[in-house]
Amino acid sequence: MRKLPPVLAAALLAASSHPALAKVSVDADRIAADVKTLASDTFEGRAPGTAGEDRTIGYLIARFQDLGLQPAGPDGQWMQTVPLLHTKLEKARTLAFTGPKGAMPVEQAKDLYVSTVRPDDIAAIENAPVVFVGYGVNAPERGWDDFKGADLKGKVVVFLVNDPDFAAKQGEPAAGKFGGRTMTYYGRWTYKFEEAARQGAVGALIVHDTQGAGYGWNVVVSPGGENYDIVRKTEDLTSLALQGWLSGDAAKRLFASAGLDLAKLSAAARRPDFRPVPLKGVTFDADVPVTHEQIASHNVLARIEGTTRADEVVMFGAHWDAYGKGEPDAQGRIYRAGANDDALGIAAMFEIARAMKAEPAPQRSVVFAAWTAEERGLLGSEFYAANPVYPMEKTVANLAIDILQTAGAANDVVLVGKGQDTLEDDMARVAATQGRTVTQESLPERGLFYRADHFSFAKRGVPVMLLMGIAGAADLKQGGTAAGQAWIDAYTGNCYHQACDAWSSDWNLDGAVQDIDLIGTIGEELANSGKWPQWKAGSEFKAIRDRSEGVRQ
Repeated sequence: MRKLPPVLAAALLAASSHPALAKVSVDADRIAADVKTLASDTFEGRAPGTAGEDRTIGYLIARFQDLGLQPAGPDGQWMQTVPLLHTKLEKARTLAFTGPKGAMPVEQAKDLYVSTVRPDDIAAIENAPVVFVGYGVNAPERGWDDFKGADLKGKVVVFLVNDPDFAAKQGEPAAGKFGGRTMTYYGRWTYKFEEAARQGAVGALIVHDTQGAGYGWNVVVSPGGENYDIVRKTEDLTSLALQGWLSGDAAKRLFASAGLDLAKLSAAARRPDFRPVPLKGVTFDADVPVTHEQIASHNVLARIEGTTRADEVVMFGAHWDAYGKGEPDAQGRIYRAGANDDALGIAAMFEIARAMKAEPAPQRSVVFAAWTAEERGLLGSEFYAANPVYPMEKTVANLAIDILQTAGAANDVVLVGKGQDTLEDDMARVAATQGRTVTQESLPERGLFYRADHFSFAKRGVPVMLLMGIAGAADLKQGGTAAGQAWIDAYTGNCYHQACDAWSSDWNLDGAVQDIDLIGTIGEELANSGKWPQWKAGSEFKAIRDRSEGVRQ
């Protein structure tokens, strides 16, 4: 056994008390034991860069060792170091628009919400012109370009949230161009900020709309001015000094100050001939002190070595991080420990690894990845995908588990990202052997497909599957979809990212066991075949994978 670094050794005691690994079938008691441990106060909410991370990493490594897996990180290590930048805005000295009628001060968290991912002592924007760029989409494959070559260097751009066809009426040019109500990557705020930086903007603001964003203003402001990013080289830093959101009311007032009607411009932005519209006479100024630090966090990577196709990798993934310490809740709990989000996903991976390790070695290698900093923007998986231990071209699929429903056995499984790749066909086939059907996610316009760690792989062409229990109401064997929706409403309304996302004896893991068995079966099949899942026609990721087709012959 590889000797653990001293900082990790303390977790061995907790791991050694884990139930004996005797059975091959997925077992709810073993899953519960891991969740109870990882969600306990000992791990302090599992925030990156804290003592809670040290204990978590130690526990993960010890569990993988107990299961008989090998380290799969760089240079034969268990860990991949992920350098993170942590920033926090202090009280602004200046934060204001200036219009034809003079200064229009705005208040952080009330009128707008901004943060930064630059390692600067001051987030400074001086007298920057403001330009409305519609939905901020540059999608040549869809015949859509909101920028039309406009010079946006040094300017602040304002976007609408979601895709051009999100609010399109039947017969409008945008209708159906971007999947209807199903969000594409172009609708994600991450894409919009990335595109603004590519265009040379110095600031970027998205007009908030609860329906279009999929969450309220309270969610937007909840980070309190903090942000995280991967540590980047100077030449790779974003050009955006500040990025964030404008409240709907503040946006209407801002546009009106320039003699513009936001509603009319929003309708115009649903046409492919839309061109950027300067807010004449409107500028933006900001002078905001920033505290920033670098944090060394870690992904944990383990593998079962393949036999005949060892260079081809099937990957399972879940994130170990949660939200750390916060204000006491009504019960006095201070740690936001993410028992479901995503200690349950980590526990599911352990069960899949145990079951596969009990079988003859697979043809392909199978990697189990416990990601850091998912809650900070998918940063651990993004760092790995940018610095892969195993080439993306030879990664067969990424199978992700991020929140499972805990309300009991279900008649169905929820598909996230319908129409993306052929893994959904495998899901339907395996679900049928369980006596289950496939139900499409209930609110595809919220873009859950782009909001979990598998997406770091999808945008590099690797076919993916995501199990996410909040994606749609499960048809529970006891209570049907009404009971499934009640579970979602209770979890997302009360416990999501809060201290009450804790282990409870009320959990019924029968449905989670069904889903774990399903995704584990798909992974095992892929690991024992020469099959390569394919992106479907129309997916924005198909062309990326196609470029490396020759590598997989």
